[in-house]
Amino acid sequence: MVAGRSRGTSAGELRPTRSTDEDLVTHPEQPASAAGVQAPAEEPYERRWLALGVIAMTVLLVILDATIVNIALPAVTADLGISTASQQWIVTAYTLTFGGFLLLGGRIADFWGRKRTYLVGAAGFAAASALGGFAQNEAMLFGARALQGVFGALLAPASLALITVLFTEPKERAKAFGVYGAIAGGGAAIGLLLGGVLTEYADWRWCFWVNLPVALLAIVLAIPFVPESKAPGDTSYDIPGAVLITLGLASIVYGFTRVSEASQTNAAEAAEANARGGGEMVTAASGWSDGPAWSFIVAGLLLVVAFVVLELRTRNPLLPMRIVLDRNRGGAFLTSTLVGAGLIGAFFFLSLYFQQVLEYEPVVAGLASLPVSLGVFIAAGASSALLPRIGPKPLMVAGGLLAASGLFTLSFVGLDTGFWTLPFPGQVLLGLGLGFTFVPLSNLALVGAGEHDAGAASAMLNATQQVGASIGTAVLASLSVAAISSYTADAIAGGANPQDARVSLAAQVEGYTTAFTWASVLLVLGAAVAAVLIQATKEDLPAEGDAVVHVG
Repeated sequence: MVAGRSRGTSAGELRPTRSTDEDLVTHPEQPASAAGVQAPAEEPYERRWLALGVIAMTVLLVILDATIVNIALPAVTADLGISTASQQWIVTAYTLTFGGFLLLGGRIADFWGRKRTYLVGAAGFAAASALGGFAQNEAMLFGARALQGVFGALLAPASLALITVLFTEPKERAKAFGVYGAIAGGGAAIGLLLGGVLTEYADWRWCFWVNLPVALLAIVLAIPFVPESKAPGDTSYDIPGAVLITLGLASIVYGFTRVSEASQTNAAEAAEANARGGGEMVTAASGWSDGPAWSFIVAGLLLVVAFVVLELRTRNPLLPMRIVLDRNRGGAFLTSTLVGAGLIGAFFFLSLYFQQVLEYEPVVAGLASLPVSLGVFIAAGASSALLPRIGPKPLMVAGGLLAASGLFTLSFVGLDTGFWTLPFPGQVLLGLGLGFTFVPLSNLALVGAGEHDAGAASAMLNATQQVGASIGTAVLASLSVAAISSYTADAIAGGANPQDARVSLAAQVEGYTTAFTWASVLLVLGAAVAAVLIQATKEDLPAEGDAVVHVG
């Protein structure tokens, strides 16, 4: 299939020559690789690199927003009078709606138009950010964060789908996903730095308002430089499927978030009780004993099962099962879930270690997190060059093991550890591993998905990372709380004073290092999944035939 100028196509609009999982079967004259791909278009969109630069700005916004508020939490809660029990909703309100609406957002991008969805997502994200910056109470702030998640669920899959259809030549696509991988891997650390700078030198409200000029600039530039593209064929919406998966994912994310919140609340209450003394050591209850959390998790899983059954019987499903059941894409999605689960252990607990144990100021804590971004940028560039030469599997396996070694290095930090001794090399290793993982992972998850399903596949990739992060937070927080309680009990049994601040700090360090250790295990599992499930080689990476486009 060779692309040429099509009739009736407006300037700057991408349209497929024909749809196509069927084309690969019914047109044998077109050679296809094992991953179901065909030769790329001969006339790629001439402004594709400018378009990538525009898209990269908003991709960074969505990723930054998951962490930029974290360092500002104490200032936000103090200013708005938010209770300790409620402050987690500053984060949860965003992750809940973002994770819940991702698959629907991906399908809207496919059917309504990816550029149109991108523009609406960016505008809505900017408006919600402005609302958050003007928040006068917790209800207004939580509502703004929820709206950010909804529009982020439109923006993220539309952005990744646009990259997929813009870059069809193997080496160029690898470079484009190198940019995406660098942002995905390093954006969280940059968010911590930016949040620290804005909180310390300006005001926490600027953690929201900083999104406005970036989003508005992206919208202005996207209008002339980003082309429109839509899915071919049947574009009717699967409304029942959208309801089931949105409720299911939101329920799962909320359930695991409750586990994390319960673990942290129980730990705080136990620490306060032990500080008061009284002769009896109080241990923190596990967050996994929270009954309502399990109710939401089980209900969410049942809804997801019902969604799968429905999708197998629906003529035009929200998430075609061929996207997930393909061995390479399925392996990429599972790896993405495990990496997302392990990655949260790095940024969440490392930020706490810097601020609560080493007593870094917010801006210093943000600066101390930058080595991760350094490693990501180096590895993403190298990975984009190596991907067309050696294929995705070696990079993903090596990346997972490198990232795991970085987290394992961090598991040896202590009360008086110097920054350059362990935190710096550990973070660089983590960043290198993430860079080598995200670039081939993002590429592989979309190869062969087709023009009709590009948005759905990219939404699935984002959803696996989001669900993985929520599960990882709950699991690692629970393990951390257990380690803190065990260390405190042993220390008191050995005659230590429970009111001694150093004993409390040492217990926290024990909790953080336990979390780092188990996070490294999750990343090793991710590498193992990539080694076993992924079979794609470098020959399978050219753009899929159904993503071949005309540029009018």
